[in-house]
Amino acid sequence: MHGFFKKVFQHEKPRLGIIVILLASAAIVSLLLGVGFGPVRVSPGAVAKIILSRIPGMERILGHTWSRLEENIVLGLRLPRVLLGMIVGGSLAVTGVTMQALVRNQLADPFILGVSSGAAAAATLGMLFGAFSFLGTYSLSISAFIGSAVTIIFVYIISRVRGRINITQLLLSGVAISMIMDGITRIITLSAPNALGLHNATFWMSGSLAGAKWAYLTLPLVTLLVCISVLMIHYRALNLLLLGDESAGSLGINVGRMQKMLVLVASLMAGVTIAVSGSIGFVGLMVPHFTRLLVGADHRKVLPIAALLGGILVVWVDVAARMVLAPEELPVGILTAIIGGPLFIFLLKRRTKEK
Repeated sequence: MHGFFKKVFQHEKPRLGIIVILLASAAIVSLLLGVGFGPVRVSPGAVAKIILSRIPGMERILGHTWSRLEENIVLGLRLPRVLLGMIVGGSLAVTGVTMQALVRNQLADPFILGVSSGAAAAATLGMLFGAFSFLGTYSLSISAFIGSAVTIIFVYIISRVRGRINITQLLLSGVAISMIMDGITRIITLSAPNALGLHNATFWMSGSLAGAKWAYLTLPLVTLLVCISVLMIHYRALNLLLLGDESAGSLGINVGRMQKMLVLVASLMAGVTIAVSGSIGFVGLMVPHFTRLLVGADHRKVLPIAALLGGILVVWVDVAARMVLAPEELPVGILTAIIGGPLFIFLLKRRTKEK
């Protein structure tokens, strides 16, 4: 078995097809098990039957062997939550890959441009003072997206030098705008009119999938599929960008246009993801590193594998968040930092020893 995995995941020539099949299978197993875990356990077999029963004609074949309570738990509560976890994890991982290619720095993550800080400022303003209540049911998601979009527009305007994005200026302006937005968020939270609102705002900013609904899945999923398709089409350009602007330009890449596209893709994915889940850190930093250890640096392989690994990781961290202090919940973002930090340090040390 060890020999099989070593052959499949060999760094120089990884078997991409087999790896995708293995990870897709792991994602399906994670979905079935993740939906079943919680204060009320539902067996994987029952979860599979309940999901399949939604296909017309399948319930008659399978037989109705589950309770109404199990069906409500699976379809109403946990399945949308696990699916959202898959989408959020995949989006954060792909955004991390995109940012690291854009700035040519493996320490870059989805929140380096201040996207999460802008989203947090707008969302807390809406949660604590009802500033976006006119937006209705989805006021939280829309306000968070507006905050992230405004932030990235400011960062983009500041970082433009002679019509092109200056990478150093992009990073510095991202840090500066992020600090400004963090300061605004603190002012808003310190002025909170009630303790319950402050608790809800803090919990959301820590990252959580607790508010998952079926209606929340469509936009993040469509955004992820469209953005990853665009990136896969331009995977050669992403590989060449790692060589530097001049080298990429001499090999026929329109560097300015490519940078604009990557900023747009990264900010769109990060903004939409934060809008539905809050700030879940470390996934976009750690998963791309782990992916490159498995399949190398070619973005044709890195992008789909990172999306699958990110989704699986967030699903299991969310399961842990539900189970550790049951019936209470921990924010997913806190657990990703606690679990991801030591694991990331271990991978770095191991890689250093191998060199």
